[in-house]
Amino acid sequence: MQQGAFPEAEVFEIKKVNYNSPIVFAGFVGAGLAGPISVGYIIEKLKMEEVAYMRSKYLPPSTVFIHGMLRHPFRFYSNKEGTICAIICEITLRMEGLYTLVAAILDWAEQKGSHEIVILDGVASDSHDDKAYCAAEEDLCRIMQDKGISMIRQGFITGMPGGILNECMMREIRGVSFLVKANHTQPDPLAAATLVDAVNRAYQTNIDTEDLKKQTEKLGVDFKELSEKYSEDRKTDAGMYM
Repeated sequence: MQQGAFPEAEVFEIKKVNYNSPIVFAGFVGAGLAGPISVGYIIEKLKMEEVAYMRSKYLPPSTVFIHGMLRHPFRFYSNKEGTICAIICEITLRMEGLYTLVAAILDWAEQKGSHEIVILDGVASDSHDDKAYCAAEEDLCRIMQDKGISMIRQGFITGMPGGILNECMMREIRGVSFLVKANHTQPDPLAAATLVDAVNRAYQTNIDTEDLKKQTEKLGVDFKELSEKYSEDRKTDAGMYM
């Protein structure tokens, strides 16, 4: 790559960690921002540290700041033990270059010895039913059903989550998506809390979600512009349906 040129997609590491077959949780912008909110909460409660970020010419020229603090919009985290990783993206992504980004994510996960990636996301709805749903290959769906996470009978998962799940079927890494019905016009911390509760049941993370359930007003302010941007893009981009 020429000096100064942007890469197709590169996970640029900023911290070294001894990884131990980590499970990877990922959240991308979607209905109610349930994915980024839930993954951000997991990062906070497990005291995870930023270890890398995504560089790509396919990312929009945007950055994120909250309370004046600047941060890269597409970040990778790990706990100190290297057993749990998280990927959080706080900008909307277009279809162009999507599979290039997907390949970079899964290359990174496989290099770290991960055998499973879990995408947390919301499905646009007028009401939340306090239930988490699962989309995965058949054997994994059965395991999740035993833990109280219902299988989705049919539907479509598109965008980055759909791309990751498709690519996982071609690789030695399992892909699963936990979905919740979430508000399609504003941040939905209750939907995000339902996702974290599902993670607790499936992976014994024991994360208390009470703080998240109380953050409705605060999150509405922090993520107002991002939520409005998602709602605007949703008019032209495909989403997730079930």
